Amino acid sequence: MQNPVSGDPSRSGPVLPKVERQRLHDTVVDHLRKFIVEGVLAPGMKLNERELCETLGISRTPLREAFKVLAAEGLIDISPNRGASVSRMTEAEIWESFELMSGLEAFSGELACERITPAELAEIKALHYAMLACRAQNDLPGYYSRNQEIHDRINEAARNSALRQTYQSINRRLQAMRFRSNHQSDKWDRAVHEHEDMIKALEARDGKALSAILRRHLLEKRDSVLQIHPDPVGEPPQNA
Repeated sequence: MQNPVSGDPSRSGPVLPKVERQRLHDTVVDHLRKFIVEGVLAPGMKLNERELCETLGISRTPLREAFKVLAAEGLIDISPNRGASVSRMTEAEIWESFELMSGLEAFSGELACERITPAELAEIKALHYAMLACRAQNDLPGYYSRNQEIHDRINEAARNSALRQTYQSINRRLQAMRFRSNHQSDKWDRAVHEHEDMIKALEARDGKALSAILRRHLLEKRDSVLQIHPDPVGEPPQNA
């Protein structure tokens, strides 16, 4: 199979699953977003429409519609002359986005401790135990999906629609970097311990504690991401 990005048959790429016809638009967007998050489509890569269509089993129309959605989310760039490519964030953009996300997550945690229901808390704890099982099996995609769902459920439990909209918009641009930051075993294990502290604070309805944990958790993610950022452009704020 030709590489879906380069179109070069000499370069092997991952075998990507065919897309079912049902709910095609959302499915194509979800598939491409997942490929970007997990690094199948890496930052800066040019997207070859023909190869992606063949790989996903779709025509160019739904693919281009999906590109528009992902461009609006900041995940890909579309140029009239160069086509579509996966977005690459500068160091300054990474710094500022994680700084903002740390505040959004901290506020989500504070509100969630006031408003979460016992059923919602039980679901988050179940996700936490499933996440631990994935860590034990070194299943990074499984771990990450449950990790992100925990953060998302905490944000939902805050019950603030304006906060949620902003959170989702910023988080989409950071997901791929949050995923890659867990490739180092020590940082992965530290993130697991921080999640255990989150659960304890949530159970105790300790909003200040959970807020502080989430803020620190995101800022540490930022630092880990900047350490492995492959092609830094620009500089983070000097007085941050």
